[in-house]
Amino acid sequence: MNPASRTTPGVAPGVAMPGLATLAELVRAPAALTVPGDTTAGGAVNPGLALSSVCLYWAGMALNDYADRDLDAEERPERPIPSGRVRPGQALGLAAGLTGAGLALAAGAGGRRSLGVATGLAAVVWAYDLALKDTAAGPLAMAAARGLDVLLGGTARAGEDTGAAVLTAGAVAAHTYGVTALSRGEVNGGSAARSATALAATALATGLAAVHVHRSATHTSASDSRTNAGAVARRAAGFGLTAAYAGLVGRAQLAAARRPDAARTRAAVGQSILGLLPLQAALTAGRGRLVVAAALAAAHPLARRLSRKVSPT
Repeated sequence: MNPASRTTPGVAPGVAMPGLATLAELVRAPAALTVPGDTTAGGAVNPGLALSSVCLYWAGMALNDYADRDLDAEERPERPIPSGRVRPGQALGLAAGLTGAGLALAAGAGGRRSLGVATGLAAVVWAYDLALKDTAAGPLAMAAARGLDVLLGGTARAGEDTGAAVLTAGAVAAHTYGVTALSRGEVNGGSAARSATALAATALATGLAAVHVHRSATHTSASDSRTNAGAVARRAAGFGLTAAYAGLVGRAQLAAARRPDAARTRAAVGQSILGLLPLQAALTAGRGRLVVAAALAAAHPLARRLSRKVSPT
């Protein structure tokens, strides 16, 4: 059989598969840098859980554009599907394939517990994109998805601290709720109510992160000869990164509140998406994994540079 004559299931003959640049745009590739930090904040040490998280995130992005293809044809015709660079069936097939890959990776990394949480996460992602996005439950569903993503990180750990799990998942979920509410003004402009919601959510995420850092440092094992030094390092890194998160995200959201036009709102949403990295770094530092926290913080400027080429929103 001539390789040139082969077609992909669901793709009409003669229709070329999208290039890597187009696929990167479809799944908002740079924004995926904010995803592994969810599982890390949740306590994961197995990279398979982080890869599972990335696959499910990319699946959600592809599914989002599939679900919004008619609206995007009017409001954002430059996007991959309305511009004709990606066919709807290709986007849906990619979303399904990435979902399957994410579930398989979760099962391989953490067994039944991880697969169970990943399945719940995938269900929320599909429900959000196909049914809940434009309803009052939309921001809650998105917040639940990111909270579950954090909890996924703890599924491969025996004896995970329930308090730490609640605080870390709650901080990421609160942040996500605010960003999702704010994002509804990306096309037509924001509003005072949306800005207030976003700022309140950022404040809540900041508070939960600070409590997690303090609590974790306080409960550092007394059997560790480096307890005092370790607690000081956790607090310094955790509180510093929490303050960095609040400053980066809060400043952008305040700017959008003062001038809630579409361009300023879209910029604030983009900054808030990438601002998740210092929040994840703070939560990870609270767990005592300072090297990993530093890596997450260092990824922020890289993500900002990449976002100038491929929008994270």
